[in-house]
Amino acid sequence: MTDHVHDLQSVREATDRLLTAVAKLDNAALSEESHLPGWSRGHILAHLARNADALLNVFEGRPMYESGESRDADIARDAGRPLEEHLTDLRDSGARFLATTEHDQDWSRTVELRNGVTDLASNVPFRRWVEVDLHHVDLNIGYELSDLPEEFTDREIAFLADRWSGRPEVPATALATADGRTWRTGSAGDPAVTVSGSPAALLAWLAGRGDKGASLTTTGGPLPELPPL
Repeated sequence: MTDHVHDLQSVREATDRLLTAVAKLDNAALSEESHLPGWSRGHILAHLARNADALLNVFEGRPMYESGESRDADIARDAGRPLEEHLTDLRDSGARFLATTEHDQDWSRTVELRNGVTDLASNVPFRRWVEVDLHHVDLNIGYELSDLPEEFTDREIAFLADRWSGRPEVPATALATADGRTWRTGSAGDPAVTVSGSPAALLAWLAGRGDKGASLTTTGGPLPELPPL
């Protein structure tokens, strides 16, 4: 069962880690490339601030974003701001998101996210935690997938494995770590392929990051190709 109180505390901690790390940068560093193709570090920081406001919209029953075009335009508009403006926006937007979660509400209700995706309100804090911690890695400033909290990595692997479950274009696949943790994904039926590696390497592959599976071991067939996130 999802513990939204625990996840909200994890969001606070992840946000503090992010702000502490970003505060050590300078304006020039924000224009440098991130790990995400086509995005500078400034693009990622702008996205994180606007995502906090978008998830606030979700809690308050409004569309997450006005449109895909407006979402992209807001990120492009804010990407080139000076460091102090980014830091202020990240703090303020994060505080607004957390403030709205303090209101009495039905955490078991279904809410609508982007592109018609629905989820329980109690799962939204974890979604914000994913945004903050995974994009911290994407900034390319020394925080790596292997630095992520173990709980985060395991839960995000499970979330992404579930996302690709039942997809006929992905063969039935078993995921395994050396210490015996396992998940499964892909089409129905007994797994045809087993993909093994460290939790960080499995997460990188499922999330389309890092070496995208080069450090994984596969048996029973080639490494499956996953749809884009």
